[in-house]
Amino acid sequence: MKRDMPPLIWLRAFEATGRHLSFIKAAEELNVTPSALSHQVRQLEDMLGEKLFVRLNRAIRLTDAGARCLPGLRDGFDRIANAMAQVRPAVPTNRLVVATGPALAAKWLAPLLYKFVDAHPELDLRIAASLALVSFERDGIDVGIRFGGGRYEGLASEKLIEEALTPMCSPEFLAQHPLRVPGDLASVQILHDDSMGIVKGSPGWREWTEAAGIPGLDVDRGMRFNHAEHSLDAAMEGAGIVLGRRSLSMRDINAGRLVAPFDITVPVRNAAVWLVYPESPQGRMAPKVRTFRDWIFAEVEAEPRPF
Repeated sequence: MKRDMPPLIWLRAFEATGRHLSFIKAAEELNVTPSALSHQVRQLEDMLGEKLFVRLNRAIRLTDAGARCLPGLRDGFDRIANAMAQVRPAVPTNRLVVATGPALAAKWLAPLLYKFVDAHPELDLRIAASLALVSFERDGIDVGIRFGGGRYEGLASEKLIEEALTPMCSPEFLAQHPLRVPGDLASVQILHDDSMGIVKGSPGWREWTEAAGIPGLDVDRGMRFNHAEHSLDAAMEGAGIVLGRRSLSMRDINAGRLVAPFDITVPVRNAAVWLVYPESPQGRMAPKVRTFRDWIFAEVEAEPRPF
């Protein structure tokens, strides 16, 4: 007897949303809008006659029906991906695939890579920049650079950069709007990097103003960006002052494209930049991964820390 199957796109929408417990993150992974993704999930719920998510004010969680359904779907999509991998051409042994987020790729890693290519022409370097939490085995990833808590199932992790935040702007903006004391921020445009919201308990402008001794300053005004690199680019163009991350801004600060007018920082205690790679039962890593690991740590050590 033929079974009635929902469209694959609905199932994929539910699986990604259930894995992230976020319509926004799932939509970024699948390259659709959150509203389109939510509509696909609702269509699946209507067909099944069951609610798969409890929709809260600022979060979602799986219902009992959703929790029962999700593991089988995840296994099914993994099996599909593994089946496709069997018919793909064999990956050359000298290919090195590094996965990272778009912001880290654009603002920090990509400008360094010519040095690695020059030093190791025997390796075929590929960069996979995506916000999706990739599967190393399924997606052919050798090593990753991730911003997060540092605990990733099945992966070894080493801390690359301790993260911290401080206000920053372009030199031209600072010349036009002298910022001598933190209270001067009241008269300038403030920019917001909302991507930090993915880290539970991460500090923001409010925490920085408290550390600076001006807790009453209005820090809710100003433009908001959901990608960190966009907020930094806006600051470099003179749109305002942003509370920028150390890892993403230090090359621009060292090159003079951004300046940090105050010697006051707030640490990001729950997240950092990590190098991650598959665990080995013998504690060994592939030679090409070791080569990249040693190179990137040397680069981090040599990069001046502006704050």
